[in-house]
Parts: sequence; structure tokens; C-alpha cells
Amino acid sequence: MQSLPWFFPLGPVLWSLAEPPFTFSWQGNRHDPYMAFINLSNHIYAQTRQKITPMETTNSVEIVRTGNGWLCAEKPSGMSVHNHPGSDLLCVLERQIRADEDLMVALGAQEGFQIHPVHRLDQETSGLILVATDPDRLRYLSNLFQQGAVQKHYIALVHGNFDPPCDPFQVWDTPLSKQAGGRTDPRGKGKRVRSETRYRIMDQSPHYTLLEIELVTGRKHQIRRHAKLAGHPVTGDTRYGSKRSVEFLRENHAYDRLGLHSFKIEFILDTVPVIITSRQIPRQMTALLDQDRPK
Repeated sequence: MQSLPWFFPLGPVLWSLAEPPFTFSWQGNRHDPYMAFINLSNHIYAQTRQKITPMETTNSVEIVRTGNGWLCAEKPSGMSVHNHPGSDLLCVLERQIRADEDLMVALGAQEGFQIHPVHRLDQETSGLILVATDPDRLRYLSNLFQQGAVQKHYIALVHGNFDPPCDPFQVWDTPLSKQAGGRTDPRGKGKRVRSETRYRIMDQSPHYTLLEIELVTGRKHQIRRHAKLAGHPVTGDTRYGSKRSVEFLRENHAYDRLGLHSFKIEFILDTVPVIITSRQIPRQMTALLDQDRPK
């Protein structure tokens, strides 16, 4: 039996938000859940655009790569992907695209285009995220993620030090539940499934370590949960880290973000390898590492 798409659980939520009249349409293919999802989300999208007047919004975000029907953007830490109509990433990108004729052409976007995230990226996490402006491209890229055919690399600044390893990459493989855990139970409740996070040391200071991380599986908050279980919580993590450490960093170092950054994405697009790398590690993360070094 074919597994359900990653977005399928969102269907009831979107349906509850839709205002009548709304005609559910499969657009000629009643076996295509992607098109059904797009129809419903487009309906909600049109409603919220009419209702929401942005008050305090970011004018633009950096677009790192574009292609026919898709783009890769650098999401700032603290910006929601789609939960704050008017000021979230999708709304900012849509305004940015519509205001730039050259960008519209590069994307092959028509006047009535809609924009959708291809994968998840937590609000607290910064960095690369793929977005689709075409339903066929959304379907193609979503299938790649569902099949595990996309490599995602992150940079994490965590608490504590590591002994120099023999091998470049080490592994965290504690099984996790599919639902998010918490500070006292990062494994999560319910059935726990295979979870694998590969990491290597990039740099260390007396109290912090900069890691390159590759996600092998994709459980919710997987990096943050594995880091916490290993005794090296991600800096600035208000959910899994200690309240004391979060307050210390904020008050003494003006460090007010999660130390996790989506740094590189690799996939095959129509037989062509695509490698997208973030332009730099966020300054707040490298600054904290530098401030912690002996003078």
C-alpha cells in the first residue's frame, strides 16, 4: 500500500479553516492527493490574502536559486514558513515574486500562481528551504523527499565539547517517536522508530562545538532531540535546552536564536544533479564561538 504524502495530515486542518462556499475539486484526477491538497490550500490562501493586512513584515528574503516552477530561499531564524499570513515566508516570497518581472519569467510563473513549501523547516531554524510555484514541480520535488532522495545538511552550534573522533562522521541513532518530544522526554511518546543523524566536528571552543549534520531520517525536531539526548543540546533551544542556558546566552551574549541552520540541499532534478549551499553560517553562531575562545 502506498504511503500517504507528508502533507496529508494537514487536510482536515485546512478544511476546518475553509469558509463556504467551497467546491472540492480533484481537477480531473480523483486519485491525485497532491492536486486535492493544492485546491484546498489555494482556497484558504485566497481567503487569508483578502483578510490580512500586514503590519510589521520583512520586505524580502534572499533567493539563492531559481528554476522552472521552483526556488530555494534563505529563511531567517524566527520566521514561520506558513503560519502567519501576511508576514510568513510564503507571503513575503509571493510579494517579492509579483514585484519582479524577471523573477516571474525565471520561475515560469503565471499571473495566478500559488506558492507552496516543498518540505518542513522549523520557525526557529534558519537557512535553505525549497518552494514550488508550479503544481507539477511541487509533486516532483515532494516525491523526492518522500523517497529519501534529497540530502539535507545542517550546521548546528551545540553545548559542550567532543573527543576527537577516529572517523570524520559519527552517528546518533536513538529511536524517536514521530511526534515531537519535550525537554524532559525528547524521545517522545508512543512508538519509537529508526532515527539516524550523522555529524562531524567543524570547530570547538571551551564551551561550544560547531557541527556539520546530515539527516539520514526525518523525524520532527530530530537534530534537536538527538543533540539533547547526547548531552549536547543546540544553543538557544527553548524547547529541549535548559531555561537557564537560554537566558544566560540571551543576557550575556545577546544570543537570541536557535543555533541550527539549513546549510546544504542536494537532489536530482530531471537527471541533473543540483547542489545548493547557503552563502554563510549565521553571524550570531560564529560570533558566540569566537567570544568563547581564550583571549
